[in-house]
Amino acid sequence: MSSDNNHHRNSPSQYFQHSLELIAGELSTATGASPTLGQLLKHVGDTRKEATGDETPVHEVLVDVTEPRPIPFVLSFNNLTYSVKVPRKMTLPGFFRRRGGSAAADAAIVDNPLAGDSYFTRTKTLLNDISGEARDGEILAVLGASGSGKSTLIDALANRIAKGSLKGNVTLNGEALESRMLKVISAYVMQDDLLFPMLTVEETLMFAAEFRLPRTLSKSKKKMRVQALIDQLGLRNAAKTVIGDEGHRGVSGGERRRVSIGIDIIHDPIILFLDEPTSGLDSTSAFMVVKVLQRIAQSGSIVVMSVHQPSYRILGLLDRLIFLSRGQTVYSGSPKTLPLYFSEFGYPIPENENKTEFALDLIRELEGSPGGTKSLVEFNKSWQSMKHTRDTEPDRVGLSLKEAISASISRGKLVPGATNDVNSTSMVPTFANPFWKEMVVLSNRSILNLRRMPELFGIRLAAVLVTGFILATVFWQLDNSPKGVQERLGFFAFAMSTTYYTCADALPVFLQERYIFMRETAYNAYRRLSYVISNALVTLPGLILLSFAFSMTTFWAVGLDGGLSGFLFYFLIMFASFWSGSSFVTFLSGVVPHVMLGYTIVVAVLAYFLLFSGFFINRDRIPGYWIWFHYLSLVKYPYEAVLQNEFENPAKCFVRGIQIFDNSPLGAVPPAMKVRLLQSLSNTLGMRITSSTCMTTGLDILKQEGITDLSKWNCLLITVAWGFLFRILFYFSLLLGSKNKRS
Repeated sequence: MSSDNNHHRNSPSQYFQHSLELIAGELSTATGASPTLGQLLKHVGDTRKEATGDETPVHEVLVDVTEPRPIPFVLSFNNLTYSVKVPRKMTLPGFFRRRGGSAAADAAIVDNPLAGDSYFTRTKTLLNDISGEARDGEILAVLGASGSGKSTLIDALANRIAKGSLKGNVTLNGEALESRMLKVISAYVMQDDLLFPMLTVEETLMFAAEFRLPRTLSKSKKKMRVQALIDQLGLRNAAKTVIGDEGHRGVSGGERRRVSIGIDIIHDPIILFLDEPTSGLDSTSAFMVVKVLQRIAQSGSIVVMSVHQPSYRILGLLDRLIFLSRGQTVYSGSPKTLPLYFSEFGYPIPENENKTEFALDLIRELEGSPGGTKSLVEFNKSWQSMKHTRDTEPDRVGLSLKEAISASISRGKLVPGATNDVNSTSMVPTFANPFWKEMVVLSNRSILNLRRMPELFGIRLAAVLVTGFILATVFWQLDNSPKGVQERLGFFAFAMSTTYYTCADALPVFLQERYIFMRETAYNAYRRLSYVISNALVTLPGLILLSFAFSMTTFWAVGLDGGLSGFLFYFLIMFASFWSGSSFVTFLSGVVPHVMLGYTIVVAVLAYFLLFSGFFINRDRIPGYWIWFHYLSLVKYPYEAVLQNEFENPAKCFVRGIQIFDNSPLGAVPPAMKVRLLQSLSNTLGMRITSSTCMTTGLDILKQEGITDLSKWNCLLITVAWGFLFRILFYFSLLLGSKNKRS
């Protein structure tokens, strides 16, 4: 590229940097107050337009990392302390104890009781007076052994610990960070790779762009951002490859980790938190991941990550280190000063040894000693005070938080939803997209996933068809006799309960997506309500097909009454049953976090629903203290609806003449004897009863079964309403159960 082109590319930002203070001064003079972020953004856009003639939003271009720039962001944390209550181990008398137990561990439990301890619980300090800072353009790495507090510190900085539990303060450019603002300008990459296995790398990043990028960006601009990010992450060769899982071959572990990072940095956040991004990767893949993080930092982001044991090459990419031991800082500073630090402590690092490995081994050795790491903690405090005394470097941060964000956006940072609204309370919307847009994107993603795994719905459809075929052949063309009535009741009870049991396969659907959902909603990718409605809409076509398949298989084969109108109602009540059953299981998946526990609860509760549905025991015979469960039974309402659909015709007779004896001990006597018994009965009652006289109609059967309260249409509406109720409960379970914060 020519020098002229370079000059043309750099000049707008240089022009902005020189004029930012003038703009702020003019706005302060005009308004008499410091400018809001919205006002600064407007001038940022105007400045860029004047310099380049480009009218596109300023946050559509990737940052040019070669461009000289100030360091506008400093994330500071001071005196962070966090404690939790844990159950106290019940200790046995000394002669019962297992030999070889850790004396140090016992001492840690018994010694130094904290305020608030009790006989059953003790207070465990996970973070103890941690302080430090991270600057944009640099990577801050938190190191330590397992259980040292690395992930806890990352969670504390990322506002993933409940406000009242964490002591100390976290500031950005000296200003306290509001939770709402932090969600928009930061991203958190979890240790586990939570991705949809059947989406390609490109599709995964594109859906992330749809969720996180402002709706003011066109589709083509979002695609450009995704393609640029794919190149930045080094994923070009894997762009069209599916993510994969245990059953489907996909991308490698290192590529999967980079995709996980990519979906959280799609909006180019100002602060990026990562919990052990190199965990489980080989040395080459781990180095490539950290190399990507270095490029992200150089683009103007603060990168804070925890790492267990970095290699020599990875250490060369890190700018600041914090070593933790049991929640306390034992070293904080540059990797370059690590040898001097341990040399002054009295443990010089051998020349050819990995500095971090030596440091971590020494820390573990000290943790096992009687005094623990107390001496190293104290030495670090004195070292830090000496270091600050010697450090004469002037503070390079001269911008307020709003000004720094404005400058960052002008250089291409993709803060979603940043507007030119002068009202400071609305300078950063909570969500990047409107409600309907989120629903469309979520639905498209779910449908694409289902299309890639047709075997899941195919198995469910096959199960419904097989069940329908078995029922159709067992209850083939039932007659209108007393036995036919009993067989109809049995068919309806089994059919209704089967529809609910076949809905149990919806249980693992959300359980598999639970942590993806929690990660995405933690940083306001979309609203929980959008997810609930989208989840319901995507399931409807499948439920309609299942209902139609079961209805077609059984209605005419069993010989049910009602003709076409009867079939249509039968189909509707089947669909309502599938809908309420699917909603019930979906709600349970939001409450119960484990598949096997969920299946156990579903099977048990559906068995209780069937027991109290009115088939095994009539409503009039259910004890008063259990009658409430009868009305809560999901099976009750569709069961009563199909019975009314079948027996509502008053002209249809099910017991004629001598058939009255069929369900009694007299059923075994010869027909001639039954005729004489019928004549004797006629004479006794004073009424004429012949072999063709109708003794029981469909309405009589409904009265015998105690089905007199609700019409079939009311039963249908109540069944549908149950489905909506469970979807609402599912929403509240997500609202209350996915806070994603430590208490």
